[in-house]
Amino acid sequence: MDERVTRVREILGLRRLPIKIGFLDKLPAALPRWVGGPVAAGCVFWDAAMDGKSFYTIAADHWNCAVGSHVHQIRLPADRAGELKDTLGFMIETRYVDAAEAAAIPTLEREPGAVAYAPASSDAFEADVILMAATPGALVLIEDAARRAGIGGEGLGPVTRPSCATLPLAAKSQALSLAFGCKSNRIFTQIGADEAYATLPAGKWDAFVDKLYEVQRATLTMGTYFQAHAAKFAGRK
Repeated sequence: MDERVTRVREILGLRRLPIKIGFLDKLPAALPRWVGGPVAAGCVFWDAAMDGKSFYTIAADHWNCAVGSHVHQIRLPADRAGELKDTLGFMIETRYVDAAEAAAIPTLEREPGAVAYAPASSDAFEADVILMAATPGALVLIEDAARRAGIGGEGLGPVTRPSCATLPLAAKSQALSLAFGCKSNRIFTQIGADEAYATLPAGKWDAFVDKLYEVQRATLTMGTYFQAHAAKFAGRK
């Protein structure tokens, strides 16, 4: 996958590495456990993988974000069990979300035994999704390639909040899921102001990449055409 990942990064102009995420039944033997200490939310682990680190997390590593734990179907310990209700209640009270939106947040089917993260080129575990942070220009190519590969995600709509809900949405729908980057994600992570997230089902990665090559060729050809057309009007008032 390494060469193809490098090519994808070049085509899309990605600032950071595409990553793979796996919701595993048991601890992966080929990966170390996360040793970076407590984090504000599970999306912080995305940053670490995009910086080239490979590792797995256990349930306790996610407890500091009640909503993120809910998305991952991770049960909070008994003494913190009320945090999800309190957090969602505060979000509804402040009108950050409404009750219907909170009730419809996508979640995994079941609690994973471990959540593994690595650059997309890693073969240390079998991934469920591939995640990329991309600019709008790159997202146009991603959406086009995904649609041609039969995983366009028509009708899903983009994830507004929480951003981590893009993971179960892509895994369960087996289609492209886009997430704009919610307020917490933009505070907790290094996502750029000009970036959003694209999540693909890992099993469809090769089909997506094949179509991305096709999209790139067509886009480059049309780019040349449009530039020539624009040149006809250069300097006109």
